[in-house]
Amino acid sequence: MSIRSDNKIMDRAETAIQMAMSRLEDEFRLVLIRNTVPLDSERLYGSIRRVSLSFAANDGEIGEEFESFAEVDSERGCFHERGPSFGDDLCVVLINPDAVMELKEIADRMINAGYEKECVQAYSNVRRDALDECLVILGVEKLSIEEVQKIEWKALDEKMKKWIQAVKITVRVLLNGEKRLCDQIFNGSNSIKEICFNETAKGCVMQLLNFGEAVAIGKRSSEKLFRILDMYDVLADALLEFEMMFMDEYMCTEAKGVLAGLGDAAKGTFLEFENAVKNEASKKPMQNGEIHPLTRYVMNYVKLLVDYSETLNSLLENDEDEADGLKSEDGELEMMTPFAKRLLLLISSLESNLEEKSKLYEDGALHCIFLMNNNLYIVQKVKDSELRKLLGDNWVRKRRGSIRQYATSYLRTCWTKALHCLKDEGIGGSSNNASKVALKERFKSFNACFEDIYRVQTGWKVPDPQLREELRISISEKVIPAYRSFMGRFGSQLESGRHAGKYIKYTPEDLENYLLDLFEGSPLVLHHMRRKST
Repeated sequence: MSIRSDNKIMDRAETAIQMAMSRLEDEFRLVLIRNTVPLDSERLYGSIRRVSLSFAANDGEIGEEFESFAEVDSERGCFHERGPSFGDDLCVVLINPDAVMELKEIADRMINAGYEKECVQAYSNVRRDALDECLVILGVEKLSIEEVQKIEWKALDEKMKKWIQAVKITVRVLLNGEKRLCDQIFNGSNSIKEICFNETAKGCVMQLLNFGEAVAIGKRSSEKLFRILDMYDVLADALLEFEMMFMDEYMCTEAKGVLAGLGDAAKGTFLEFENAVKNEASKKPMQNGEIHPLTRYVMNYVKLLVDYSETLNSLLENDEDEADGLKSEDGELEMMTPFAKRLLLLISSLESNLEEKSKLYEDGALHCIFLMNNNLYIVQKVKDSELRKLLGDNWVRKRRGSIRQYATSYLRTCWTKALHCLKDEGIGGSSNNASKVALKERFKSFNACFEDIYRVQTGWKVPDPQLREELRISISEKVIPAYRSFMGRFGSQLESGRHAGKYIKYTPEDLENYLLDLFEGSPLVLHHMRRKST
């Protein structure tokens, strides 16, 4: 300072400082590069705890919008990973600890000499490249919005899973680590710490947000919903961290915009799924009255959605007018959450669709079997899961009542004709002098009815063992006593004559045994079988 008037000396001093700073900048960059610790993804992933949710197979014909989510063989099953979670103590070393003090000493000298801009630039360039390399290791590629939207679903699903993991690791581990590193190296200046961290992290965060935006504005389809909800949840958590980490409002504003976009995409996809269920119009009936693939798909789908109840409640809370068409008693609807109301509407749409599909059956009894099978499947999925808490016990009771009504309709539709053959009217007299011709016709008619029912309904399928048994018992309670009574009153008149076995082909015990073959899904024939017992 005492010789500032000597320009020549001052120029030489400034040149020396510039050379020293240039050397220090190079040394700073070199120490950073040499001491950067590569990300150990295996150790990180070993610390991740995954929660897997099984999704049942869809093995029947169904509309196109329902084809891609659950077509897997039943032995393997299909899993939707809810996403990774971390232990509280998970952290990584970004820079060799021995080099941190050296880097701090270089940074102090450069900042004190007025070269903070060069120091910040050197630091942020190296660490930004290091973070980019971390994203590569985590499986996150640099893709434009257009490139993301062209990716097929299976490949996109993998990228979405990697993105979810990468956001958690980046926010919880990498950015926290970068924040600590900036605090250690630049602890003399809060403003420089903030600038360094923002410049270092911006590229990495924007790359992640760009992918999230591309997914949010992409084509909607039902199989994407779970992954979009995972992305929404993980970004919502990350946003809380961003607001504490970044003084720069720009980053938080961008993250909020992408979060809102993912929320709209999730809500829109769910509402489109409702419409797809309502309008699914496959016209091929299930051959044996079994559970329709649409029923399996929808109920397994909503069973998984329950895990996202909190998120969906927040996204749907302003759309409650959509559920105005629902009917509920005793103020139940007012007590329901927005998500529960949407579920009720969705399942009501499914039930209405199934009712329409049941009309494809020409056989009224098979119509009832189809509705029993499908409604029972719906009830069981609700009763045995968290869906029951959302829809309530009263909903379950009403649906069980509907199943009983279908069972009553089945008995009336199917067995009335056979039971009519066992009535006394039209036989022409008492049990002692009834017309043998009329009796032969009655037994022949009953045998024909029973054999036809047996031939057809052994091919029908009731998958639930309890429902199958209850149906057999109901049939037995109606048919066997009537047959035993009719045979007891009139059987003796034919048994003493020739060809009695032609008319009285079965004992009550035979019929009871044959009823055990119904609803197994394997058609059998009785008319060539001889009477089992005498």
